[in-house]
Parts: sequence; structure tokens; C-alpha cells
Amino acid sequence: MAPAFASLARPVLNVIRGRPILAVFEVTLRCNSACGYCDLPLNRGRYELTREDIRRVFAGLYREGLRFLFVQGGEPLLRRDLPEILEDLHELGFGLTLITNGTRLTPSLIRRLAALPLNLSVSLDTLDRERYRWIRGADQLVDVVEGIGLLQDFPHPKYLTIIASEANRDEVEAMVRFAKAHGFMPVVGAYHWGIERYGKAEAGLQYDRRMLAGVFERVLESGLVPRGYFRDYLRDNVRWLSGGALDRCDAGRYSIAIDASGNVAPCLALAHAGNLLQSSLDDILACFDRLAITNCSNRSSCNMLCSRVVGSVLRHPLSALLTPRSVQAQVTT
Repeated sequence: MAPAFASLARPVLNVIRGRPILAVFEVTLRCNSACGYCDLPLNRGRYELTREDIRRVFAGLYREGLRFLFVQGGEPLLRRDLPEILEDLHELGFGLTLITNGTRLTPSLIRRLAALPLNLSVSLDTLDRERYRWIRGADQLVDVVEGIGLLQDFPHPKYLTIIASEANRDEVEAMVRFAKAHGFMPVVGAYHWGIERYGKAEAGLQYDRRMLAGVFERVLESGLVPRGYFRDYLRDNVRWLSGGALDRCDAGRYSIAIDASGNVAPCLALAHAGNLLQSSLDDILACFDRLAITNCSNRSSCNMLCSRVVGSVLRHPLSALLTPRSVQAQVTT
């Protein structure tokens, strides 16, 4: 009982003290897409943590109270040892969500992923091949749709993340219907630009904020997104697109970002403050520029799930409890 109690007590203490319990882990900085809205430092020849590095570093982070990981890239499926890394992280005790562009899903890989208690999020913004090529910088739509088909019987929560921009705002509701038809929880977010190092300012994707708020309002009114957390997230998008302020961001408090080299930042948009191969988490947290985090949050310039999810759940626990973990695949009209 004592080890189990300690495992539960530490993250609870972290929440009370405002320390991280969630991390976005960029397991690789390589990517096979060139998305118009992404300005992360991808495809650069930098050291990637080995499987052994990852197990050692994250064992320490687990002892520090970290419990949830969003594993992404780059494109995480470009790492050949990703299944083994995920198995190691699960063995350490982490709750895992894998975020992928869906271009490299295969039956054998899906069987290995299905053997883990793993949430899976696939990013897809359009079903138009030319539009996909424009947004994502690569002709991969056929591969993604085939991968989604292979996930029909995936036994764990699966999400389809749709980034709304000027390029696809007329298609957002249809994409939500597509997600539900294939048994995916639809998650609709907005394209962000000009938020430090994260969002690329791509003229063809930029929109009038009031006009995009109307898109989110129509999705809300459709009832296609189930009640709970993700419907609240839609409302938050309407609020900030309409010029309203968002609740305080969790970056550097309940959540952090860790890149493929072990560098740690408050979130994907802000500067690194240290490396886990060289410094302790406590030392890195002490180096965070808290004023920069506050200023970024106060501008309400982004609404990324990774940096707001924990605080949103704590502020709205009933809504979090009402959030379904799956949707039944259905034919929609």
C-alpha cells in the first residue's frame, strides 16, 4: 500500500504546489510533413535522446510527480524504436497520449499500440487532396485516410484533431462529422500565429477572427461534439477569437514541454531553460521566465490544449467527468 499511496500522493502534492504533472514530449524533431502553421525547430540534425536516456530521465520525472505524457514530434512514428519507448514509459507508470499525423500507421504497429493503455490522436484538417497538400506541405492524404481505416477497432480513446484556418474553415463541420463517423472524438482547434516560436505566420492560412469564431459557434450549435471538456474547449475558442480573455495558462506550472534532446521549456512556444541530461527538474523550473509566461498568457494569443488542459480540468471537474472517452462509429448525414 505504501508505494501505491506515494505514487498517488506525489502528483496530488504537485497540483497543490503548482508543479508539473503533464509533459509534452517531442520524441523526435524529424518530420515528414511541412505544415504551414508549424514553426517548431524540425528536421535539424540535433542529438535525440536514446531509448536508454528516455527511460532514465523519465523514471526521475515520474518520481518528481509527472504522470501524463503527450508524445509527439516532429512525427513520432519516424522513430523506429517508438513502440519500445512507449512500452518503457507505460511500464514506468505514465498515462500516454500519442499525437501523430497518421501517415505511417500500419497493421503491425497498431497491434502493438493497442496492447498499451494508450490514447491516440490523429491530426487531419481536410479531406481535399490539394488542400491537404497546401496545408501540410506534402501529398499524404491517402496515407492518412488509410491509417484511419486501420484504426476502426482500436480499443482505446482516439481523437481526430482538426486545426481550423482560412484554408479549411468551410470544411470544419464536415471534418467533425467524418471524425464521428469513424469513431473518433472530434477536437477542433484554431490556427495560431505570432506566438513566440510556435506558430508560423502563413498568409494563406490567416483568418478574420470574428469570422472563424462563427465557425466554432456553428460546430457548437450542431451538437456534434459531445458534452464535457471538448465542448468547453470550443467555447474557449469562441471566447478568445471574439476578443475575450482566457483563464490562466498552465505552462510552467502544471505542464512543461520536453524536446527530443532533453531540453525543457514551459511550453512549445517559449524558450528552453535547461536540459534534463545536465540539470535537475527543480533547477530547470527555477530558471523559467515567469514574467514571460504571464505576459504570453495575458495576451490570450493561443489556446493550445497541452498548456491549458490540467487547469481546465481542475476548474471544471464536473465537465471533465462528463467527457466521454469514446464515440461510437456512426454514419452521419
